[in-house]
Amino acid sequence: MFERIERVPGDAILGLIEAYQQDSNPNKVDLGVGVYRDDKGRTPVLATVKKAEEQLYQQEATKSYIGSHGDTRYTQAVTRMVVGEDSAALNDQRISTTQTPGGTGALRLAADFLKSHLSGRAIWLSDPTWPNHPAIFEAAGIEVKRYPYVNADNRLDFDAMLAALREVPEGDIVLLHACCHNPTGFDLSEDQWREILEVVKTRGLLPLIDFAYQGFGDGLDQDAFGVRLFVEALDEMLITTSCSKNFGLYRERTGSLMVLAANEEQMQNVRTQVAIAARENYSTPPSHGAAVVAEILNSQTLTEQWKQELAEMRGRINDLRSDFVAAFRPHGLEERFAFIAEQRGMFSYTGLTQAQVKRLRDEFSIYMVGSGRANIAGLSGDSLEYVARAIATVVK
Repeated sequence: MFERIERVPGDAILGLIEAYQQDSNPNKVDLGVGVYRDDKGRTPVLATVKKAEEQLYQQEATKSYIGSHGDTRYTQAVTRMVVGEDSAALNDQRISTTQTPGGTGALRLAADFLKSHLSGRAIWLSDPTWPNHPAIFEAAGIEVKRYPYVNADNRLDFDAMLAALREVPEGDIVLLHACCHNPTGFDLSEDQWREILEVVKTRGLLPLIDFAYQGFGDGLDQDAFGVRLFVEALDEMLITTSCSKNFGLYRERTGSLMVLAANEEQMQNVRTQVAIAARENYSTPPSHGAAVVAEILNSQTLTEQWKQELAEMRGRINDLRSDFVAAFRPHGLEERFAFIAEQRGMFSYTGLTQAQVKRLRDEFSIYMVGSGRANIAGLSGDSLEYVARAIATVVK
């Protein structure tokens, strides 16, 4: 029965990982895979995560299922972190939070819920966006459409974005990146968030905000501005979150889907349907990562220590951005790449062409995604000048 099954190309980023591992060049640099790295190229386990795991080891008394909505201590703590302790919507019991297998699981759960209950509506994604976004929603049977996000000069084109959103049909879904836009690194200002909110309200659109990098941009509260603005102004929306980056829990697959409803009764109705969708997908989510996050966020001491670790990761990335721009100065390219210091999060849409990216890989063993997206966290103090010099070579 399998004889007609054809081989397909593997995931581009996973292919980069394999090629990088096989490269014998001692100067090789991996700017492709989307994980945080320290200056030694390691993706560390946070000290607070280690402490939480030690406490769990002593306290955990069962390995039984945790239910379709997951660990209550986790969902309550994460909801407060995302929407704020003083959120009126939270106090009015209008938000349902479901633990999911990572942010990707949250997006798929949202897609299945939308397909089942809002069938026939398209979802609008930024152009460009995270490559898995369209794959997830198309796999769920939802029509995917695009709105512009960056222009030919590799800058945020907010006017074009706003104009496109004003033409989105009433009732369609619009996916927005809360912060640290993947892949571009260009984020919306507070005023721009307010303008988009007015369009969403006027057009009767349903926003889905993907919040995968809270704390990696400008700070936990600053990065949540758009999310909290929408939560307090709207009756309905969806939010997907991930703990992969800010807690370093990549392999533990820890995320959540939050659904905002007009009142508590509607929230409970939605909650029952989300539970069914979760049951049909994976039954119950994995426990360990959520237990770690809950342990940290429910301890004032661990929370403060974690915030410090998060600030150090964020600070390192932002310092690398400034240092990277400075590294282009000897090559006369500082102005051309000045936007890198303005971007936020791990990723930078460098503006490099696919041919230039290929030359970087073939001639310098510098690996990044074909679109020109580079993981700034993959740089180090030792590699900055080497990478800047290589880029200068391929763009001149």
